[in-house]
Amino acid sequence: MLRLTIREVTLEDEPDLLRMMRLLAEQEPGKIQFDKTAARATFRRFLTLPAFGRVWLLCEGSLPVGYIVLTIGFSFEFHGHDAFIDELYVDAAFRRRGFGRQAVALLEKKAREMGVNAIHLEVDRGNDPAFELYRRNGYEAHDRFLMTKWLNRESQ
Repeated sequence: MLRLTIREVTLEDEPDLLRMMRLLAEQEPGKIQFDKTAARATFRRFLTLPAFGRVWLLCEGSLPVGYIVLTIGFSFEFHGHDAFIDELYVDAAFRRRGFGRQAVALLEKKAREMGVNAIHLEVDRGNDPAFELYRRNGYEAHDRFLMTKWLNRESQ
C-alpha cells in the first residue's frame, strides 16, 4: 500500500491542481461555477506571494490525489497572524483513508512555524463529512456568519 506524501506545489503542478480545483468547485452541496482562467491567474499570483500562504499537494506515491491551501491574514482579535484553510480537496476514490486529517495536521504544523495564532475555515451546510473531519480535529463552530462583498467583481 502506498503512503500519502505531502509537498508544496510548484508551477509544474498547475494542471493537476486546476483539475482538482474544478472538481472541488463543482461538487455538491456548495457547487459553484469554475473559471479556469481566473483560477490559473490566481494560482500563479499566489505562488509569487509566499507571505500570503502556501498550497500543498497530497500524493499517493507519485499520483496527485488532493490539495490543501492555507491563506494568511492579520487580526487584532487573534493578536497577529490568522489564517484560513481556504480549500481542502481529496479525490473521491481516496477519501476516508485519513488523507484529509493528515493534510490538516501538516497545515497546522506549518502555520505554527509561520507564526499563525488561529486558523479559520468554511464548510458548506450539508457537507457533513468535512464538518466532522474539522470537528474531530478541534475546530469549533461559532455564532458568527461569514459575509462577503466582492469589491471588483469583473476581475474575479
